[in-house]
Parts: sequence; C-alpha cells; structure tokens
Amino acid sequence: MDWKRIFNLNQIEVLGLDIGSSAVKIVALHKDNAGYIVTTCGIAEIRVSEDSNNTQIAQQVGNNPNTVKAIRDCFVLSKLRTKRRLETKSVVCGVNGPEVAVRNFEFPPLPAEEMEGAVALEASQVCPFNAAESAVDYQLIPNGDDKARGFLVAATNTLIADKVQLAKAANLKCILMDVDGLALLNCFNGLVNEHKKAQTNPTTAILNVGASNTTLAIMDNNGQPFVRDTNYSGKDIIKQIAAENGMSIETIKGILYNDSTAVEPEFYNSFRKACQKLISDVDETLRYYTAQSKSSNVEKLFVCGGFALAGGFVELLNSRLGIEAVLWNPFAEMRCDANRQCEDILAKKGPAMAVAAGLAMRSS
Repeated sequence: MDWKRIFNLNQIEVLGLDIGSSAVKIVALHKDNAGYIVTTCGIAEIRVSEDSNNTQIAQQVGNNPNTVKAIRDCFVLSKLRTKRRLETKSVVCGVNGPEVAVRNFEFPPLPAEEMEGAVALEASQVCPFNAAESAVDYQLIPNGDDKARGFLVAATNTLIADKVQLAKAANLKCILMDVDGLALLNCFNGLVNEHKKAQTNPTTAILNVGASNTTLAIMDNNGQPFVRDTNYSGKDIIKQIAAENGMSIETIKGILYNDSTAVEPEFYNSFRKACQKLISDVDETLRYYTAQSKSSNVEKLFVCGGFALAGGFVELLNSRLGIEAVLWNPFAEMRCDANRQCEDILAKKGPAMAVAAGLAMRSS
C-alpha cells in the first residue's frame, strides 16, 4: 500500500476505526448541507488475556487476537445499529505514541519537485526515530509570503503495518492512515466551520486521555498543528489509586465510571494525587507551547477520551490548570440517523469516540 499522500482521500464511504489498547470504536458519518449525520457507531472492549501482562498487550496490540475479536464484534454491532445498509469494509485508522511525529517546518522558496526531498531531510533531523524506516508525508499551509510553511507527519512502518494487519485480520481494509491528534483537530474544526461558531480562528486545544496514551493537540489561528503524546494515562492513574487503597482495578473503575458519588473523601485524595503527573505534563506542555508559539494563548481545553468520563476528572483539570477545561462530546453537534442504542452510546460515551469521529470525517 502506498502511504504517501496520506492526507488525500477520494469521497468514498469509509468507517473511522479507532483501535485503542482497551477498546475499539467505530463511527460512520454522512455529510449534507445541514452538517454531519452519524449513520452508525460501535464500541467493544478488548478482553485482557489472563496469562498476559497488560502493558505487554498494549505494546504488542498488532499481535493480540483479542483486539481482532473486538474489531470484528464492533463492526458487527455497527451493522446492526444502522438504518442504512452498511456496504463498506474500508476503514481509516489512526496512530499515536512515540513512533509518531508531527512537526512544523518553514523553508525558503522551493520548486515543487524539491519539496518532498526537503521534507524527508527535515524529518530525518527532527523525528525521534529512524525516518528512513517510516512513512513521511506533509501538508503545506497557505501564507502571505513566499516561504514554504507547513507540517510533516511521520510514523514508523512497523506501527502502520500493525494497524493494517489488525484491520485485515478482522476482514476490514485500511485505506488511509491518520494521526489521532490531527483527527481530533479535524473533527473539532469541521464542526466549528459547519456551525459557523467562530468568526475568528482562535487557538484550539484538545486533550484526549485514553487507557494507554494521552494526546494534547493544539491548532493555532494560522492552521499550524501541535501534537504531543505521553504514555501516562488512565490505566496508570487507576493502578496508582488501586495500589494506594488496596482495591482491585475493576473496583476502582466501577467507582470512577459508575458510582463516584458513593465514596469516601480519602478516595478523592488518592484520585487527585494519581492525576497530578498527568496534570503537570499537560501544564508543562501548554507553557512550552505558549512560549514557542506566535499565536494567541490557549484559553480553553476540550477534554475527551475514555478517561474523560471518570467522575471528577474534568473538574479537577479545571481547578488545577490555568485555563477552562470542559468535557467535549463532538456528537452533541451532530444528528443521528441510527437506532436508539446508537443514540444512547453517543450520549453516554461520545467523548471516548472523538478520535473515531475525526477519522470518519476523512471521507467527507
């Protein structure tokens, strides 16, 4: 498969397939003159093998049969929830983590035939992995001068091959690879532009906290993206709380996601302590971005991902960070043309499916 020009996609029906370490999410979208319509969705948890280490599974997700089963289950459930006939098996997948890099660049005027070589050289210098063994693509951003400005995206061939193989093993065809952080920004900006909520282009910041990865994605008012991934995430917070309180991980999950009102104050002390590293990482990254960027400061943080649904998490971010933090459910601004179960999923778990929505928008 040719991974060059990963930003280009003809307008064909595709599914957004977000393969995480703990769950698989699928979203299908249709766009008309009034905006986006969800035609189906699905979410399926990935069963953890009893004889395997959780971290090992997360790192070797491409070899995990439980992940393949979750993808198949998620696809079958999605087919059952749509009011339309779901014909396609083409999917857009996303990548994140230390084997992915998104970097801005600025070159002097270059002829088109030299641009790809210049980007490849830039990637070899700025990527924290071997760019020669990676897929590298770029996008130019129009500007008022004669300089070539834009951003490059690089992902290791191994990481891409893992995602492609997972989809193939589940009888799906990955026709496009995106970066989770860019998919989030694409989703947010697509909805803002569709509803014409912004007369200007403010700096947008999105925090996606999953089980094994945390992504902070920022888009400035000139269209330049900033994406940073860290591996301290929901599972690390849950493990720390469980260890400190002598409880099982499943018990902690039950408290955070289902019954957060019926706990002792001591539990919240553990919760705040366990979240501190993540909050410090986000705060440090925001400060770095503000110092490096020439755009306006970030004033609002839109929080999504599975751990965003943990009781009290967004409120804690709002109290600890110097900016407003709000829970972001992109589906609140979309119509739904699927069955009632799909509507319930989007209402309750929509923030956890934001990446899948952004991936699905690549077909629009």
